[in-house]
Amino acid sequence: MTTAITYQEPELVALLRQKEETAYRYLYDHYAGALNGVILQIIPDQALASDVLQEVFLNIWRRIETYDSTKGRLFTWMLNIARNAAIDMTRSKAYQNNQKNRELDSNVDRNVDGTTNSQIDHIGLSKVIGQLKEEHRVLIDLSYLKGYTHDEIATLLQIPLGTVKTRIRAALLQLRKLLT
Repeated sequence: MTTAITYQEPELVALLRQKEETAYRYLYDHYAGALNGVILQIIPDQALASDVLQEVFLNIWRRIETYDSTKGRLFTWMLNIARNAAIDMTRSKAYQNNQKNRELDSNVDRNVDGTTNSQIDHIGLSKVIGQLKEEHRVLIDLSYLKGYTHDEIATLLQIPLGTVKTRIRAALLQLRKLLT
């Protein structure tokens, strides 16, 4: 029968600095859940959060000599490492690109009240847009109702990007006059 090992903080830190493997297992077993919770608050993706957690424990392993007990508790120090690693991940270019390329939910076109964007006619917007010039109507439809970017519209309609921007601005000004 084995008894559970418990460490006091100074003893644990001393063993960690000696690179004692049992101390690191203890550290992981007792603190991984709490640190993972902090990471998940910043990075909601469980798989990515697990990767960050692994990196956090590697950083703790490498940087344990920099821990100063006079500045705070071991858990607080580890918490700051975890928080900073998660924030660094969200700022990374790979994470930003991943967020842009995520799959959208099937309910992405649902409004708060449960209606879809195709049911937008109930507010009379299609009538107002119908009063615009044809070239403006097409641009508003593509840009605001179908979600195309200005670059995509310019490519699709084979017109210069500056022309797209100018016409959309003119269309919005015309819409503003029609709605007031």
